[in-house]
Amino acid sequence: MSVTFHEDSYREALRQAAEFLREGDDFLVVSHLSPDGDAISSTGAIGFILKALGKSYTLINEDRTPDKYAGLLGGQPIIDYGRSAPNRRFERVIAVDCADFERIGGVHTLFAESRLLLNIDHHPTNDGFGTHNVVKPSAAATVEIIYELAETLGIEWTKPLATCIYAGLLTDTGGFRYSNTTPDVMAVAERMLRHGAEGAVLAEQLLETMTYAQMLLLKEALSTLSFTEDRKIGWLSVTRDTLDAVGAADEDTEGLVNLPRNVAGVEVGLLFKEKAPGNVKVSLRSAGLVNVSSLAKTLGGGGHVRAAGCTINGTLDEAIRRVVEAVKERL
Repeated sequence: MSVTFHEDSYREALRQAAEFLREGDDFLVVSHLSPDGDAISSTGAIGFILKALGKSYTLINEDRTPDKYAGLLGGQPIIDYGRSAPNRRFERVIAVDCADFERIGGVHTLFAESRLLLNIDHHPTNDGFGTHNVVKPSAAATVEIIYELAETLGIEWTKPLATCIYAGLLTDTGGFRYSNTTPDVMAVAERMLRHGAEGAVLAEQLLETMTYAQMLLLKEALSTLSFTEDRKIGWLSVTRDTLDAVGAADEDTEGLVNLPRNVAGVEVGLLFKEKAPGNVKVSLRSAGLVNVSSLAKTLGGGGHVRAAGCTINGTLDEAIRRVVEAVKERL
């Protein structure tokens, strides 16, 4: 069940979240598996806010931080739970950009049974899993909500904090090109630029630059490009063997799903990425005709109206067949 948004209750939720941060200490901050730009930026931004409040905190994620986002953190390490983890439990937890509790992954084993959890998110499928929930589906990115939380707290704006907010907006709006680029988004971005965020540098670093391994992966992925007969659905697939062969990391697949979607006439673009034998991650992008958030939810995932994801248990061929058929039904 998704959280229903009302402006008055949202403002009250922001006030309660601010109080949650002020009255507590020793926070664990976590985002979703396979963190993207908004997840890393949100994690870093919360870290800078807690630091400004004089709080102790630990940043963690089940997966490693992609190299291109590491510079956003200003020296704050995000612990890679898969490699090491604190040997204790936390009473106060902040989850950012997680549509549901499952997206936190194994990090939840670090939560104390009596833990209090602040859930900050912008996914319309968020099920309100926190003891405190600040969910705004109309926000372009979770950092947009964190910006409003910082304002509620009266935090002094610094370049590192402004950089995180700007970076999250930049990546989740596709460089301010997607339909979620609202006047409010541009107003926040303008403020962050005034506080020191370097827009051109961030765009080059986060959106334009590709590693050699990414270029090789792109070459291999394009060889799998396929369409339905009416060309309304297009997809790419990436096997585990391909990733290993070109020396690419999981995060190097980011953005590939947009390629079939960008073909004229395609309503839904898909990317099938083999995470492990029998386990396939699916990314879905819509031109607007299909609500891929609703579709992904029927497959055990979630997301946004035009951008969503899910995980399918089965072979790569089985995942392709199942998801393509599900999209055909929606069309």
